[in-house]
Amino acid sequence: MNDIELASLPAGRVTLHDARRRAHRDVALESFQIGVFPVTEEQLAELLGVTASHPRTPAVNVSWFRAARFCNAASEWEGLDPAYTFEGEDVTWQVDSDGYRLPTEAEWEYACRAGSTGAHYGPLAEIAWTAADGVSAPQPVGSRLPNLNGLFDTLGNVWEWCWDLLDPARYDEYRVFRGGGFADDAWSVRASTRRGGPPRTHHDDVGFRVARGGFDGADAAQGWSAAADRERAAVDGPLPFGWTPRR
Repeated sequence: MNDIELASLPAGRVTLHDARRRAHRDVALESFQIGVFPVTEEQLAELLGVTASHPRTPAVNVSWFRAARFCNAASEWEGLDPAYTFEGEDVTWQVDSDGYRLPTEAEWEYACRAGSTGAHYGPLAEIAWTAADGVSAPQPVGSRLPNLNGLFDTLGNVWEWCWDLLDPARYDEYRVFRGGGFADDAWSVRASTRRGGPPRTHHDDVGFRVARGGFDGADAAQGWSAAADRERAAVDGPLPFGWTPRR
């Protein structure tokens, strides 16, 4: 398989914003690894046997489920313990596994920001493919400047699936994607913007990048916990401005 290039990030902290609750959450992270680039069409084709029309562009039209299965396939290819177990459509993260997986939302934002505190880690025209460029499809990975963590395309080009649920109280199983895409304007292409969708759906501007790192604990790691998901699912309230109700 075409190698997955990873960057090793040190332990640190990141502040996440919850628009629905109008709250901030400070997350302490252990060190972990994350993909330097989004997973490409070529890498997806090699592991899952699909066609790669544009090998160096980010793989899109990939559901959250398929992204998770890619992670397991990549782990098995390299002789690592898979991070996920599947029981039908129930997916469990084995948090002590060092296999490939989707980043948590906290890991993703920490990796994207690379120490920056603003909406972008550099001028969008230099770091991201957005609506301002007038392109009609994802562009080859690494063709804009990286952030200070050495990561390319965390903003713009394609949105990226994360492990976390978006808002289980109102959106059930919806999973988060982050970063903005090639057709989005600057308002969406921001380090803090959260969107999401059902794990079975796929879009022409949503892809993913992988992470690695195993942690102690049965159902909690890197800013995520199953207990917190259950607690959030039990809380009801108004939708935040700009969110589309689930149909």
